[in-house]
Amino acid sequence: MSNKLYVGNLPYSATSDQLREMFSQAGTVSDCVVITDRQSGRSKGFGFVEFEKEEDAKKAIELFNEKEMDGRKLVVNEARPKRDDEGAPAE
Repeated sequence: MSNKLYVGNLPYSATSDQLREMFSQAGTVSDCVVITDRQSGRSKGFGFVEFEKEEDAKKAIELFNEKEMDGRKLVVNEARPKRDDEGAPAE
């Protein structure tokens, strides 16, 4: 398992700092980011949290998957590697 987690269904008001604070309950967070729209700067409703230890990432899934944050049930699972074709314009 990877140390990097995908966190989906975030409230659009969620910030990287809030995510880091919340997920640090599971262990030491080495990186945390809420993905935002380039033009508007608004959250896209998902982000990534990376832990120093794999066991902390597993604990975070147990603690936060389907947990409510501002009325939204979070989706927390292992992050998948980015595919080469993501973000490429459709032909």
